[in-house]
Amino acid sequence: MKCARPVFFTAAIATLVALGGIAHAAEEKDPTGYTDTPPLPNSPWRVHDDKRPRPRVVTPGTPSSEDHPGKAPSDATILFDGTNLDAWQSDKGGVAGWKVEHGYMQVVDGAGDIATKQTFGDYQLHVEFAEPSPPVGNSQGRGNSGVFLAGLYEVQVLDSYDNLTYADGQASAIYGQSPPQVNASRPPGEWQTYDIVFNAPRFSDGKVTSSGFVTVFHNGVLTQNHTALLGPSVHHALPTWKPHDLNMPLKLQDHHLPVRFRNIWIRPLTDQ
Repeated sequence: MKCARPVFFTAAIATLVALGGIAHAAEEKDPTGYTDTPPLPNSPWRVHDDKRPRPRVVTPGTPSSEDHPGKAPSDATILFDGTNLDAWQSDKGGVAGWKVEHGYMQVVDGAGDIATKQTFGDYQLHVEFAEPSPPVGNSQGRGNSGVFLAGLYEVQVLDSYDNLTYADGQASAIYGQSPPQVNASRPPGEWQTYDIVFNAPRFSDGKVTSSGFVTVFHNGVLTQNHTALLGPSVHHALPTWKPHDLNMPLKLQDHHLPVRFRNIWIRPLTDQ
């Protein structure tokens, strides 16, 4: 006949196992940083420096669906939430004359370009747009608009779905300068996204010291990879540099076609 193990003996073993596990966990706790590592080149910090400031916490946004725009990150400045144009004005001053309905803004032919009231330097920008459906026109006459970074450097908005045009003029091109790496356009009527990182040009004594750079994801696909700017966007000509302030407004173009925009937000960037 098998004898039962004494209860006190079993409990003692369980206690020892638990204490050993706690001690082992304490021994295995990873360090939060180091103070004896080599210094990083051109930096005040060491490798894995325990005194180096940790990044601030940002709550990520949520993706959009065809029916509903997503939410912006917690530190974003909302430029258009689908309700009004309070953050915008005519680029010539005065009230922005575009139409707002059903959660989007729409270009009104002849109302002119609109620009943000605030100015920005380097930033991450999110813009959603939809091309007119059914499509009308061809080449540059189909769904043309533009996102002008610093009000000067155009990321082209165009219906480039089954629509032949010159390479540096199609959707997500740096207009007149750099074609997109691929054509990631969706059919007209569907919502599309631009996620843009803009490093503004720098000037000193009237001369450019850094050309500025643009990275674009079109519908989640990389189409401009830290592309160097050649100057302000122009049509049928070479760009020439014009010194300007670091902080400049963002501009959307009235190219006389009823392009729609929604869910526009911006995150100013600062050096870590």
